[in-house]
Order: sequence, then structure tokens, then C-alpha cells
Amino acid sequence: MIEPKLPINEDTRLETLRALQILDSVPEERFDRLTRMAKRMFSVPISLVALIDDDRQWFKSKQGLEADQTPRTISFCGHTILGDKPFIVPDALEDERFKNNPLVLGEPNIRFYAGCPLRMSNGSKLATLCLIDNEPRELEQEDLQLLQDLATMAEQEIAAVQLATLDELTLISNRRGFTTLGEHALHVCRRKNWPVTFLLFDLNEFKLINDQFGHAEGDRA
Repeated sequence: MIEPKLPINEDTRLETLRALQILDSVPEERFDRLTRMAKRMFSVPISLVALIDDDRQWFKSKQGLEADQTPRTISFCGHTILGDKPFIVPDALEDERFKNNPLVLGEPNIRFYAGCPLRMSNGSKLATLCLIDNEPRELEQEDLQLLQDLATMAEQEIAAVQLATLDELTLISNRRGFTTLGEHALHVCRRKNWPVTFLLFDLNEFKLINDQFGHAEGDRA
């Protein structure tokens, strides 16, 4: 088995993910609708929207699977977010990266996997829309396009969540996003017994720019 590598923008990716305040949230019909469609269209037993956290993949939506999460080190989706195109594994038992994976040798007995990375506006790939079958199979080009179309719809739903946590002008976390990031950071530090340093800096007097040069110039500043 080969564990997935970390993306080169991992810190930014995790910051973007946590600002969404979507991890460990309740199921939502807008995501469940997409996984139901994927399961039905491709006749697979399992379809998922999986969010890739620092040490786990957590399922925002799941069809045909009981588990809420699995370790990132054994995830197929951890490999998917490393690329820009659909990640296809026709037969996991014939693939050196996965043939000894506990998700292949045990439940849910993955043989076929197909996943699309879900990309945000800053380029970070936070999640996947994926299909799983316990029998080997192949996808035709038309099937790949359909999977990508569903993934685009999932990206749009996550983008709608993102708008609620980021300032539209600066793309810096707004109050909700900042609170979420702060709470998550403190939780991680408590769990790992790390010390915490808090730094505050204030950007002020933008009103002078707006008053003298106009709001458009203030926005550019």
C-alpha cells in the first residue's frame, strides 16, 4: 500500500477547508441529492462527497456506507486531490498503491474507485465526489464527463458555503470564518498539548482613503 502524499499547498488547503465550518456538520439535502444521483446513474453501491482533513477523510454525504470517516493515510480520495483530473482505479487488487489497503481487503471491499477533486476559487482541492464498487469495472469517456459534471455541481454547492465564511472583497475570513478557524486551531492545540500564541494587528484609517479618493480606490487599497 502507498499512502497519499500531501499537496504542496496543504496549509492553505486546510485553512480554506476549516473556514467553511462544514466538517462534522449535519447532512444536507443539496449534497445528498448529488450522491443519490451518482449512485443511481452509475449503478454503484457507494457514492460519497468526502472532505479531506489533516488526518482523516470525513463524509459530508454518503450513500451505501455506514462509516462517517476513515483515516486519510488509507484513503483513495487523498490520492485524488493530488491531481486535477478524475482519479480512476479499475481494480484495486491489481494496483500496487491499494492492493494491501484495509479498505480493499476488508469492508467496504473496494475494487473499483472513481473520484473527482473538488476545487475552490483559490485553487485548493478540499474534497472529492467519488464512486465505489466491489467489482472491477471501467468507465467510458461519456461516463467520465458525467462524473465531472456532477463534481462541478458539488463544487458550486461548496462555493455557496464558502461565500458565507469569506469576505467578498478581500477573500479573508469574515467574523464567522475567523471564529471557526480559531476554535479549530485551539481544539487541535489542546488535543496535541501544544502551546498557543495569539497575535492581533489592526488595519485602520481606511476611511481617509475612501473620503479623499473614493470607495473604489479604498477597495483597491
